[in-house]
Amino acid sequence: MTTLLRYHSALFLRSQRWLAPLLLYAALVAVGVRPGDPVPGSLGIAAAGLVPVSAWTVRIFLTQEPAAARAVVAAAAGRSRAHLAALLAGAGWAVLAGAAAACAVTATGGLAGTSGPAALLAGLLATTACALTGGAVGTLAARPFVRAPGWSVAALLLGSLAALVTTGSPAKHAVTALVADGGGARPPWAACAAALLLAAVTATASRRAGARLE
Repeated sequence: MTTLLRYHSALFLRSQRWLAPLLLYAALVAVGVRPGDPVPGSLGIAAAGLVPVSAWTVRIFLTQEPAAARAVVAAAAGRSRAHLAALLAGAGWAVLAGAAAACAVTATGGLAGTSGPAALLAGLLATTACALTGGAVGTLAARPFVRAPGWSVAALLLGSLAALVTTGSPAKHAVTALVADGGGARPPWAACAAALLLAAVTATASRRAGARLE
């Protein structure tokens, strides 16, 4: 699995497809967060911005291989393992971007009413929940479920919006727990656990659908 993760990550980095989602996330954080703002709210904004970015990143990982290369990797490592590695790598890069943003926001924001370690823990959990929720959206908006690029992008955008506004969404719960908390940052453990379960379910469905349809 480690070899597959490195393979997908190398394709991602060499293709420079990481630039667009990274720049989008940097722009979202730069516009929504200012130094000195209360840390809990800023962490919530940074986490929310990660949902469409994570969905986009996971979709890139699932679609970046040429068909011939995908067939070779599937024959060598197994179609299911190769597909799972792409999902894990895409979500992993999104989590890393969110973790870096959470560290920067905590270091530059106002810590009135909370401590730095507590705020950082809450931010890391929230960004993980949002990254996994966005990853689930990206999984459902890419092959084997949606093959046409135009419909895939539309599904990604609508799914990301739904993940941020729908009651019961792990991403919405995590962001609300931070933005609505005026006194401090409470770690959104439940949202993170729910996002992990959602990501596992969508990954399993994607792997099984891929095995049948591809």
